[in-house]
Amino acid sequence: MQYQKGLITEIHLPSTQWSTITEHCLRKLSGRYMAQEMQEPKAFGLLGGIIEERHIIISHAQPLLRNARQRDCNKQFMDGTMGMHAIPSETPLDKRGWVADPNELHSALDTFRTKGIRILGTYHMHRVAWEHDQTRDTPTELDNILAQNSRLFMFIISMVNPASPIIKAYFEGDCKQELPIIIR
Repeated sequence: MQYQKGLITEIHLPSTQWSTITEHCLRKLSGRYMAQEMQEPKAFGLLGGIIEERHIIISHAQPLLRNARQRDCNKQFMDGTMGMHAIPSETPLDKRGWVADPNELHSALDTFRTKGIRILGTYHMHRVAWEHDQTRDTPTELDNILAQNSRLFMFIISMVNPASPIIKAYFEGDCKQELPIIIR
């Protein structure tokens, strides 16, 4: 995606897609895991849609179920990146981070192509408040590092207060490149 600040002015997120995202997050937080998914209180997924005039329109939210973070090919990279950029939190560094399972990723992208849409972003959940960031609705330095050069929007879902989830979108995880989201 070629994104230039100012050319795209907002993101439209239908309430059905917002429900898919929040239900995914709430299910993971409550420990109601599906048989084929990782039993971790983390939610991650892909968002597909179209760009129309000056708006991004999200038409599909695809929750991802399998985390390939612990595979040898990903573990060393993620461990090193976490050690350099992650802020200590409730979850140990070697358990943090998400890497999409290649088969699941390809399947989701095939679904997008079949629907005539393209991947526009990823979403992931922040669930633990930090002393310096109580709402956790912005990308961390680590998020920014991982999203660099992705050409995708990073959607942060703050589930610090699960009764009032917050969603925000940042191009390549850059806090300076936030776009407003209109939920309809």
